[in-house]
Amino acid sequence: MRLSRYFLPVLKEDPKEAQIVSHRLMLRAGMIKQQAAGIYSWLPLGYKVLKRIEQIVHEEQQRAGHVPLLMPTLQSADLWRESGRYDDYGEEMLRIKDRHKRDLLYGPTNEEMITDIFRSNVSSYKDLPLTLYHIQWKFRDEIRPRFGVMRGREFLMKDGYNFDLTKEDALHAYNRHLVSYLRTYERMGLQAIPMRADGGPIGGDYTHEFLVLAETGESEVFYDSQITDLTFGDRQINYDSVEECQAVLEEFTSRYARTDETHDEAVFAQIPEERRRTARGIEVGQIFYFGTKYSEPMGATVVGPDGNRVPVHMGSHGIGVSRLLGAIIEANHDDKGIIWPEGVTPFHVGIVNLKQGDVSTDSACEAIYNELRTRGMDPLYDDRDERAGAKFATMDLIGLPWRITVGPRGLANNKVELTDRRSGESQELSPQEAVERLSKIYQPIFALSAPTA
Repeated sequence: MRLSRYFLPVLKEDPKEAQIVSHRLMLRAGMIKQQAAGIYSWLPLGYKVLKRIEQIVHEEQQRAGHVPLLMPTLQSADLWRESGRYDDYGEEMLRIKDRHKRDLLYGPTNEEMITDIFRSNVSSYKDLPLTLYHIQWKFRDEIRPRFGVMRGREFLMKDGYNFDLTKEDALHAYNRHLVSYLRTYERMGLQAIPMRADGGPIGGDYTHEFLVLAETGESEVFYDSQITDLTFGDRQINYDSVEECQAVLEEFTSRYARTDETHDEAVFAQIPEERRRTARGIEVGQIFYFGTKYSEPMGATVVGPDGNRVPVHMGSHGIGVSRLLGAIIEANHDDKGIIWPEGVTPFHVGIVNLKQGDVSTDSACEAIYNELRTRGMDPLYDDRDERAGAKFATMDLIGLPWRITVGPRGLANNKVELTDRRSGESQELSPQEAVERLSKIYQPIFALSAPTA
């Protein structure tokens, strides 16, 4: 993409309404525009990152054997009356009537609708296990929306639902989701710690939240510092293996890590004092097992091996896709702007032309731009007739992880400057060497996106 043809309405000053770093930088970098309290338009740069995050979530869900679909944003109130949640959910639910005076709601979650889809189409245990998921916009009428996309009223969410014959099968689905979430977050450059949590209005005795440590986090968290040494890495996992998934669950949840809602001071005190930590955390996902809470009242049953009908065991599993974008910025920024991890960056590299209009410089930038695209990278070429300082400031603000700077002086020696946004370190390389270096950096990242069976 050429910046002269792109829509990037950056701001020079900090917006007064922004209270936290991610909100401030998203507004300044031209990623979002507020339309109403807690409701935002996603401008091209923000939308591009949102789609990269969404794609990673899709890939890891399907890698784990989960099947995508798409449910509507509006739901019938009758489904929620069946489950008993319509009157219990509270004022966060936006209730509306259509022209025929039928009660509808803008979905805050989809347990009822997915259960209805399941009961209408599945009748035998032979069709289990089954996990269905979608990525869809949700609405919760927060009493005090704030912090930009971190606590908005409208938000993009992945919610998945497993259907299993037995509790043991459903707990394997729970473990499978935990593993897939660890992979998902690490691909985004995040360490999201699974912490024992409260079931809330969704319910469930087994539930973990995934939290990213950040000073602006809404939740107070208590944890054993050893948990921050754990990484999933590039290990391969057989999602059909109960033993392998259970082992990962035990590895990542055996150490103390809880939100303030479930914190147990007596248990926490048993951890060696030098390893006890308290901090703030941003919730970016949660997994639940809730058994037959929805299947029993809504008649979601299957014929079991003995010929009798039994209610299926269920769980739900959510990832805050739009919220993740804010969390990534909270964990990756400096005083100049955003620092995107390579896995989610809107553009893989920025190209800065120091002397727009100079024949040799323009030609070199065009050649680099085209070669990067040939190798599957998505560069942003700043071809504007602007001073160098303004171009550097824009690149630092929007946070592309790598920058190639091209100017007449360097080209006289067949050199360009390759700069690492995170470290600030620069190297003088030939244009071809710079392209080769970036290709090696992104090759393993692109490989993670390879289609899965």
